[in-house]
This record gives sequence, C-alpha cells and structure tokens, in this order.
Amino acid sequence: MLKKIHVDQLSLGMYIHEFCGSWMDHPFWKAGFVLQEPKDLATTLASNIRQVWIDTSKGKDLPSEELAISESESDTHRHLHLQDLLEAGEDTATVSMAQEMERAVKICAQSKQAVISMFQEARMGKSIDRRVSAQLVSEITLSVTRNPSALISLARLKTTDDYTYMHSVAVCALMVSLSHQLGLTVEQTRDAGLAGLLHDVGKMAIPLEVLNKKGGLTDAEFALIKTHAVEGHRMLRTGSEPNPVVLEVCLHHHEKMDGSGYPHGLKGDEISLFAKMGAVCDVYDAITSNRPYKTGWDPSEALQKMADWAKGHFDPRVFQAFVRTLGIYPVGSLVRLSSERLGVVVEQSGKSLTQPKVKVFFALATKDRIAPVVVDLSQADGTEKIVGREDPNKWRFADLHALWGHPG
Repeated sequence: MLKKIHVDQLSLGMYIHEFCGSWMDHPFWKAGFVLQEPKDLATTLASNIRQVWIDTSKGKDLPSEELAISESESDTHRHLHLQDLLEAGEDTATVSMAQEMERAVKICAQSKQAVISMFQEARMGKSIDRRVSAQLVSEITLSVTRNPSALISLARLKTTDDYTYMHSVAVCALMVSLSHQLGLTVEQTRDAGLAGLLHDVGKMAIPLEVLNKKGGLTDAEFALIKTHAVEGHRMLRTGSEPNPVVLEVCLHHHEKMDGSGYPHGLKGDEISLFAKMGAVCDVYDAITSNRPYKTGWDPSEALQKMADWAKGHFDPRVFQAFVRTLGIYPVGSLVRLSSERLGVVVEQSGKSLTQPKVKVFFALATKDRIAPVVVDLSQADGTEKIVGREDPNKWRFADLHALWGHPG
C-alpha cells in the first residue's frame, strides 16, 4: 500500500517509492529502495524534499499512532508530469542565458550522474527506470523552455571520458528545442526528449575497450559499434509498454535520406519524423564535441558542414528547422565583426538568425585583447554586423568557452 508521509516520519526499513517535489531537489538519483543506511536517512532529511511516498508492502509501515498525509495537507509543489508543469506555467517563463546558466549547470551535473547510473544498469541487463528518465526529461525540457541556449551549449562541453553520457543529455535537449521549432505537441516533445536521452543506450552492449578507444577504429570495430542501434532497440523492448517513438529513434537515428545509412538502409519517407530529428541532433552534438580522435568543430562550422551533407543525409525541412533553433551562428561561435573586432556568440537575439548577441573581446588592428563587451547586433542599426566566422583553432583563445559560458 502506498502512503504519503512527511520526511520526519521516515525511519530505517521503510521502502521509498517516490520523492515528492522537484527532481533537482531529490537526495538520490532515483527512488525504489529500502532505506537501510543511517547516512541515507540523514541525506534525505537534509534535502529540500519534505514529503515522500512509501510502499508498506515492501517495507516498514508508520507506527499505528502516526497518520499519513491527507490530500488536503499535500504539498502544492509535488512532482508533476511535464504537461502539468507547462500548462500551469510553472518555472517556464523565458529568461536570458545568463539567468538560466546557473540552473543549467546544476541540471547538467545531475543529469550526467542519472544517465551514468541508468546506462550502467542497462549494461548489467536491467531495464531502464521509466520514472527517472521521465523526470529527467521534464527538467531538461523546462530549462530549454526557459532558454534553449544555456543547457544545449553547456552539454556540448564534455570530456572524452563522459562523452557517451553527456551526449545523451545534449541530444535530449536538442530534440526538445527542435520539437518546439517544429510545433509539436507537449506529448510529442516529451517523447522526442526521451528518445534523445536513450537513443545511444545500445552502446552499453559494446565492449568498453572498443567504445572508449582513443585511436581510429578498425573495420571490424566499426561494424561492432554500428550494432548499437539494434542492441539499444532490443534493450528498450524489455519491460511493459515500451515507448514506440523511443524505439524508432533508437533503431533508426543513423538512417540517411539517400538510403546509405544503417541498420536497414531506409530512405526518404521510409524514415519517421522523429528518427529524422534524431539524426540531425545526434550528428550536430557529435561533431561539435571533442572526441579521443578529433577536436570538435566550431558550432557555425558544424552547421555549414551539415548543410553540405543535407541533401543526402538529412531531411531538408527538419534541418532548416534545426538551424532556426540554433541560429546561423550558434552560441560559442567565434565571429569577425565589420568593426574589425572578434567576438564570441553568447545568445541569440530572437529577432534575426544572423544578428545574435556577441561578446567582443579582441581588436584585429592591434592584435590585442580589449575589455569584453556584449553587443546585441539586432540593436546595432546596421552599424555592426558579422562578416564571417573564424576558426578557433587558428586563434587558440584558451578562455573561449569561459567567455560565452559567462554571457553577462
């Protein structure tokens, strides 16, 4: 039997079915365990969570003299599904990138740990915890709704060691943002985000020495890597009522419009909309991220490369919507301005794809740094504009990420 209780009613031996409140306040990355350790009880009491659900059929019950929480006493800020949060307008007001950055940093850190745990369980043959993945997608979606650039840009800054996990977080955020651009429903957006989060779970079936290899792959190793789509599809079919969108994206996010993709060589309209979305989001994050064998491309360079491939690889409508999502010069792009200064894009203006907000920090005339200043090109009355992108590898500014990571 499920009962909702105050955290100060918790005792060792109780089975925690669910934490109430925001997922970001949870003391553990998932529920569904017997509270056995005093330190875990202390951690829960010290958190911002005030109420929990216990399952008395799997653990201790309340003492007979204590009462569970009635519906009238229940927290008004309990965990809600994404649709409820969005319809209620809770914490979804549009904010600047600088305002969202602090929350995005926390979400990235929490998300990474949750995905690591989920994927490790998948590697051991266990099914994905649906509640945890749904809550994770809800938090990512809320952040993207407030400001799409913050979380998407931060998730791109991953180390080679945590690439697989943070790639999943990044693709989830990109799928949500692209869903907004395409005008999909709240339910479709949730499914797209969940598909992005789990699209690479099949890599847990690949031997670690191949998955983390720092040199180039042999033909045999690459063939093994390509099995991750089918393996992930197999993993996600376990359990009851698997999500069809998640299954579709997991299996077909490497298909190409010209039929040269894998695993089934689908082409054109044989590929679903969600799989087409997954293909664009997966490739963008992959080529803009540092890998053991390659330095990631500048975001604007990546979009240009993808545009060159678009006819055979990507669905044109989906790719154009993706560009509108990020801007011609995505956050983090190094650009040259008409004033002969260099700057890094820190935020989209919302008015024009070619007129973002740029943090200017280098004068070409003197070849020297200048005091950083943010210029909103949409407010420059044509006196200042981007004349081209610059290759970060040429300039080697060691603090480039820090410049856009602190957009104020």
